[in-house]
Amino acid sequence: MRIEKCWFCSSTIYPGHGIQFVRNDAKIFRFCRSKCHKNFKMKRNPRKVKWTKAYRRLHGKDMTQDSTFEFERKRNRPERYDRNVTENTLKAIKTIDKVRSRREAKHIERRKKGKKAQQMREAVKELEQSISLVKAPSVLKEDPSLTLPKIKVKVSQALAENQPMEE
Repeated sequence: MRIEKCWFCSSTIYPGHGIQFVRNDAKIFRFCRSKCHKNFKMKRNPRKVKWTKAYRRLHGKDMTQDSTFEFERKRNRPERYDRNVTENTLKAIKTIDKVRSRREAKHIERRKKGKKAQQMREAVKELEQSISLVKAPSVLKEDPSLTLPKIKVKVSQALAENQPMEE
């Protein structure tokens, strides 16, 4: 039993599922569902479609480099069956899965940490811009420290007087 990867979104395709498209040059494209197949026919780039694995990896939302991905690589070389090796492999798959899930959780936490600081900065900026909605205008007039400093700009009247107005 071979589990394939979708060409467009990189999700798993189990035997008997999905769509297979063979181009004239004998290149095989496998798709997990019609959504991926239609996007491929519309010549969309998977790196620009937000719900694909390629987009998420390119924009730092999923892990890109990890030693556990090495086990997921496709190998075309047939291996001789050995019961002990198979048993050890199945045990290793479970431990590798635990390691990967732990690392993904750490990656998500690191992403959230940076996001929290950015949201705080945006909130402070928005509060500075719309302080009049939070505080009453009469309070702002009494205590000018609550408002942003006013910038005074001098306009030279000499230039304005010399130029005649056009009608």
